[in-house]
Amino acid sequence: MFKACEQESCISGGPGGSGSNYDRGDMDVVSFCAQSHVLIVAGKGGVGKTTMAAAIARMASTTGRSVLIVELEGKSGITEAFGLAEDLGYDEVELQAEDAPRQGWIRARRITPDDALVEYLQDHGLRRVSKRLVSSGVVDVVSTAIPGIRDVLVLGKIKQLERGEVADLIVVDAPATGHAITFLTSASGLVNAARGGPLRSQAQEVVELLGDPTRCQVILVTLPEEMPVSETIESAYTLEDRAGVQLGPVIVNACDPVPEGLARTAEDVAATAGIAMDSGHLEALEAARRFRLDRHALSAEQIERLARELPLPHLLVPALAADAIGPAETETLAHALADAVAELDQASDQASDQPSDAASDHPPDDAPPDATPDAAPHHAPGPADAPPDHASDPAVGAT
Repeated sequence: MFKACEQESCISGGPGGSGSNYDRGDMDVVSFCAQSHVLIVAGKGGVGKTTMAAAIARMASTTGRSVLIVELEGKSGITEAFGLAEDLGYDEVELQAEDAPRQGWIRARRITPDDALVEYLQDHGLRRVSKRLVSSGVVDVVSTAIPGIRDVLVLGKIKQLERGEVADLIVVDAPATGHAITFLTSASGLVNAARGGPLRSQAQEVVELLGDPTRCQVILVTLPEEMPVSETIESAYTLEDRAGVQLGPVIVNACDPVPEGLARTAEDVAATAGIAMDSGHLEALEAARRFRLDRHALSAEQIERLARELPLPHLLVPALAADAIGPAETETLAHALADAVAELDQASDQASDQPSDAASDHPPDDAPPDATPDAAPHHAPGPADAPPDHASDPAVGAT
């Protein structure tokens, strides 16, 4: 069972099924952004992880919270999402000013193992030689001798920022899931391998950060496609088991909207409108119609599979028809995320209004003695029990 389910973070009757525990009626945007101090956004390469990190930051800022985005890999596109062209460095860059009472500032910075080591050495009395040691390649030598040290240095800096309360929310644009698993499990490995010393203490503090859901959570981003969904499911269980970190809702990016106006064939529509078209044009239009319906069916199938196999709530974000992500697109996605979070709130309210399962297991007080669920009549399946025939539904039957 996921920690998220244990701590009532799964929708009752939703992705976790009827037995899940997502009954929190206060999961509005403010609560969502306040539930943890650090949100680590991870996902398979190409799923829009960085874009979602920017959208989360923008959404959080609309609640009046200050946000620091931490980039780990360099040239991720965070600055472009807020209209800036330059790349991030170790020093903070302002992406959005605090220009209204209910809008917090957004800043961003990059953290690399070399930068983190320089600061670590400076904090431990080696200011004069810190940069010389780093430029000599000592990080590469040490990382070969001590696996995971690079990740622990970076996570240690994030832990320092969290403790220093530099912002209300820290959003970490993590590596792709393959590296993210190593990134998030390196500290526990170092704790188990080292007997003592400052590095073990640093790693232990990182493990404590990752294991406290009020301080840190991981949000996975995926696409409604087979391979990203499979990797997300596998990564979720691996992170839960090996990193001990709590997983927040899964963001399903670029969801295909429900097709509208495509229930009728191209030939039928043309005939009804009195438009004469040659067979070639009709065949092309019909092929496009069926392709659009097939695409939506495949997308919906993967979303249902994710819900079935991963007991975590999902935030569905629509696809954007844009060549690049700029401030306008980031704003649109932030609103879409806020709407998805609001739907979690509504789902939990509806679940809380439903009678408990225990109540349905007992007959009314005035019922006859044999009126129990076990005494319900059994009958052979007839036409009324047959599954619905979707042959006439183009959204289901399209191939």
